[in-house]
This record gives sequence, C-alpha cells and structure tokens, in this order.
Amino acid sequence: MNTEEAYSRIVYLRNELERHNHLYYVESKPSISDYQYDQLMKELQQLEAQYPEYFDANSPTQRVGNDINQEFTQIEHQYQMLSLGNTYNEGELRDFDNRVKKLLDESFTYICELKYDGVSISLTYENGILKHGVTRGDGSKGDDVTNNIKTIKSIPLKLYGSDYPDYFEIRGEIFMNRIDFNELNDQRIQRGEEPLANPRNTTSGTIKMQNSAQVAKRKLDCFFYYMTGDDLPTGSHLENIMKAKSWGFKIPEVFQKCHSIDEVIQFIKYWDLERHNLNYDIDGIVIKVDSLDQQDRLGFTSKTPRWAISYKFNAERAETLLRSVTFQVGRTGAITPVANLEPVLLAGTTVKRASLHNADQIELLGLHQKDFVYVEKAGEIIPQVVAVNFEKRKPDSLKVLFATECPECGTALIRREGEAAYYCPNEEECPPQIKGRIEHFIGRRAMNIDSLGEGKVEILFDKGLISNVADLYDLTFDKLIGIEKVISPDGEKPRKISFQQKTVDNILKGIESSKQTPFERVLYALGIRNVGETVARKLALHFKDMPALMSSSYEDLIAVNEIGDIIARNVIEFLSSEKNKDIINRLKAKGIQMKIEERTIETLSSSLNGKSVVVSGSFGTSSRRKELEKLVELHGGKKVDSVSKSTAFIVAGENMGPEKRAKAEKLGIPIISENEFLKMIEK
Repeated sequence: MNTEEAYSRIVYLRNELERHNHLYYVESKPSISDYQYDQLMKELQQLEAQYPEYFDANSPTQRVGNDINQEFTQIEHQYQMLSLGNTYNEGELRDFDNRVKKLLDESFTYICELKYDGVSISLTYENGILKHGVTRGDGSKGDDVTNNIKTIKSIPLKLYGSDYPDYFEIRGEIFMNRIDFNELNDQRIQRGEEPLANPRNTTSGTIKMQNSAQVAKRKLDCFFYYMTGDDLPTGSHLENIMKAKSWGFKIPEVFQKCHSIDEVIQFIKYWDLERHNLNYDIDGIVIKVDSLDQQDRLGFTSKTPRWAISYKFNAERAETLLRSVTFQVGRTGAITPVANLEPVLLAGTTVKRASLHNADQIELLGLHQKDFVYVEKAGEIIPQVVAVNFEKRKPDSLKVLFATECPECGTALIRREGEAAYYCPNEEECPPQIKGRIEHFIGRRAMNIDSLGEGKVEILFDKGLISNVADLYDLTFDKLIGIEKVISPDGEKPRKISFQQKTVDNILKGIESSKQTPFERVLYALGIRNVGETVARKLALHFKDMPALMSSSYEDLIAVNEIGDIIARNVIEFLSSEKNKDIINRLKAKGIQMKIEERTIETLSSSLNGKSVVVSGSFGTSSRRKELEKLVELHGGKKVDSVSKSTAFIVAGENMGPEKRAKAEKLGIPIISENEFLKMIEK
C-alpha cells in the first residue's frame, strides 16, 4: 500500500466508524457486530500509527482519550448560556403564559421538552467540524472540556450533509443513564470502593476529570435541545433541532408542540408520573416559544429568557430523626443552623445533614430536640428541613434554641437591623471567618488561584503561615515544601495532603498569576459584605482606582447607579478598618491591580452613543467578527444579537441570516457592509 492508498483507506475507515457510531449511539440501530467494529478500529489505529502525517484530532481513534492531565482553560460563550426561570405550580405557569401573550399580542406555539438532570454543555462547530465544548460556567464563560466530550460517542466530531451553517453553537445535556450508572457502581463495590451518589453528580464529576482516558471509560451520553447562531436554517426552534438530527446530533426522544397553556399542563401531568419509567433522570419540563422571531421580540431579562421557562416537579420528601442541631460560621460571620439527621435516602442520595436557614426558620418550624422531621431537596440539590411530624414528638422534648455565642470563638452574637441572620462580630480573630475570606479570595470568580483550595488553606492557616489574604503573597518555596496533614472534611474518609515540589510550584505559580487579575475582580475578592461581582464592577468603573474608592463618602457611594444604603455603609465600614487598609496596601505593594485597566473604560469616540447595533454573517474569520463587535462598543454603541425596533443598523457580512434580513427589511432598519461601517466610525 502506497502513501496515497493509505490516506484513502484512512479516510474511508474514519467515515465508516463515525457512521457506525451514529447508528449505534444515536439511532440505536447497529448494522455490524461489536467484533466487526473493533476490527475496523484496530485497522485504523495501525494505519494512523504507520502514517502519523495524517493525524486528525477528530478521528474516531481519539475518542478513547489520553492519559495526559489537563488544566481547563476558560472560553467565553459567544451567546450567553442563561439559566431558565423556574415555576413549581399551575398558577405560575399561567402567569408566564399571560406575560407572553401580553408581550406578543399574536398567536404563538410552545414546544415542551423534558428537563434532563445532567450537565449543560455548549458545542461550537465551524465548517461542520467540532471546534470546542464548553461548560455553562457562570453563563458568560465556562471550562473548555473539548478533550473530554470527544470521548462521548453520541457527540458528532464531523457533521453529515452540507447544509449546516458555517458557524453555530448547539447546546445540550450530558447525562448517564441509570443502567450504566448501576453497572459502574457494581464495579466499584466489587473493587472495594465507595459507590457513587447519583447519575447527575457522577456526570458532573466525570466531565471535569483531568484525564480524558478515564472519562472515556464512563458511558456518558448527550441530548441536544437548542441551537444558536446568526445563520440558522429555519425560523422555528423545533425545525432547527430536527435539522440538527439530520447532521448527526442526538436530539431529545420526547417533545410536543402545544397551542395552549392547557396542553402544556396536560403534558406536564403525564410526565410527572411517567418519568419514573425512563432510563435516565429528569427533574421537570422545559417550555419554549417555538418561533425564533417571537423569541427575539420577547428578549431576555438580566438572567433569564422571557420566551422559555422550566416547570420543576415537586421535590421528593423523606421523614427521619433529628439527632442534633449545630451552628456553622460563614466567611461574613453569618451563623447557619444545620440539622444533623439519622441518614435517610432522598432523591437518589443519602442525606445526613440539612439546612435550617436561620433562627426565624427554626421558630417557624417549632423545632424540638429529637423531633421526626420531613426533609426535601431544594431544587433537588440542597437538603432542607421543611416540616415536623408533631404526632411523633415526645412530651418531654425540649425546644431547639438558637446559639447566643459563636460556636468557634465564643463571642456574643449580634443581629443587624433588617437582617434575618445572626453574626459573630469578631471578624478579625474568628478562625472560620478568616479561612472563609481567604477561600473566597482565591475562588475562580475572584483571584482564581485554583492551585489552592479549602483543604490547603486550612493547613496553611493551622500552620500559622497565613492569617489574611495578603499573607498569601509572602509564601515561598522554603515555607511550603514538605508540609503535610491528614484531613477529614465533613466526615469524609481521611485523606493526606502533602506539599511536594510540583504542588508547591503550582501554588506559587497560581499566586503569581493572580497579580494580573483585573481591579473589579480584586474588589470582589476582598469580600466586602453585599459586594458581589456586579456591584464590584460598578464601583470599579465609577471610581477607577482603589484610592478614589477609599476616599469616597457615603454620598459619593449612593450616587453610583444601583448602590444603596446597605452596600454604601458596608463599603465604608470595610475600607475604614485599619487592618483592611493594611491588607490593601500590602496587596498593592505585591503588584495586585488596584486600578481599572484603561482598555476596560476607554472609548475611541461617542459616535455610536445610544445606538444598538447587530453584526451578522461571516467576515472571513470569527475573530474579525468579534473585532467589529468590539469596535461598536469602543465607539459608544451597544452590541446586540437580535433585530428589533430599537436596532440602529446592521453590519452584514456574507450569508447573513435570512430571518434577520427579512425582519430588518420589514422594520426598515439599514443594512450596511463592513466597509461602510468602518467609514462611518472613521468620520
């Protein structure tokens, strides 16, 4: 076999194996035996080894993963992955329906789908080839898990046909069915390992494994239920998903077109009972408006789409004995009561502890010691005590009283006016508060020092190496090397943490890299009460640097958009503390960013102020399109994804979406070329 013949055979084998993957994992219609499939795979592996110049990252042979550990990088979603609003009863569904009717004032159709209990994923395809797979993350950006998702055989690496868009994203849910989950647990038990809790948690942990060869051993699957992009094939959500099926995607097994909210409710009632007969877990129903044009007009709130909602099935409830109530101290000093329970099986997991929220909740429940209580999972994730079985209460049982002193440092608790929680005011010396602030500081959304973690922070604190966030930047190789400790977090099996050379190098590298963290995230990382990511960014953009913020008055702060009385007072209290001033000065001396980057706030002109601009179509490369969108913002404009009456104009490249073009023409919105746009902003 010469080189040309080898290449031809390699291409043939790749196509054949992908075809059989699709038949087996998507269509459930295998056409050859496992032995025949294995022989084709073996031949391809041999040829690829013999002719390495024909390596292809999307070859079927690469689905087995590799043993190379990987650090996940983060990728921004071109189109945000927003969460859906939740409803729990018929009345809330009808309220949603009335809002849609009022906003559209015309007929519309709903598509109902099962809400799969797995892990959300967004895949990007360019010219029919899988480019990357990204987790939901915070909705704006997520982890690049491409190598891991390539091991899932129901996910196409190359698309069938030729009528797909040049560039689009498709979203779905990765899950593990119950049969494969039970089989995996049987294998673990035989090896003397602890069984895994449930399919959803197993899926989440698997997709974040650092070794894709291990991911390949878990039989993960994926349903796709939403496509987004500028050049989609039709104006119907359902038709686009059916079109995706012809390209090789595994679409949901169950969906229904509904013309009224009554039809939606009937669908929900049916699946609330029938879900127990499925081979995979669902926790509700998703309802979407089918028309993309109507979706565009309905738009989004800051967190959720107005054209879709999820109905969550009622949580499972279990009864068990309350053994005791303990009190935990958070990083802000807030005291959280926790119910310690007789272990009980609930929604697939064994529950030993549940939240009691605050003192008011304990009072509302009328909780006594050794009560039998009812436990539910909020959103089927977090266990919480929801009621007491008063019939089983013993006559001599004593009322559960909320703590009056901090369980960690003994300081008398306080309750601020207007707040539900009690607090330990000893924030400078109370150990859980100190460790909590450091853990918040190193978090992914803050300074992102992912080489550290809760266990390592606790060890460093216990060893006296850190007592505040500034101490992190005084750590050296000599201080860290050789440290070790056995820890048992939350009653888990004891495990040993050892600071060997690689661990220490990674910690110091992560700390050094954090010095490039933008000022707005540094501000969030400091852990000022009630200052979340959004508030931190608003303060950073308004005051520009730390000295200006530290010298601001109460009046200066409340003048900032959406900064109210409570936040203003918390900022002043935090920044007026001498200890916090010292920490901030030490951080600044170590090179931490204390002013906003110029590129974050600068604009080139105000020529597009107040104008919403859509950039649609292809401009040679995806990066060029992003450059044009950035230019819109640099000249004061607002980059938007959908066409509406408020759109000022559209910058159109090749293959502009037909729906967008038709809507723009109907509304009389100007459509200009890239060159015309550049000339406009040059003026």
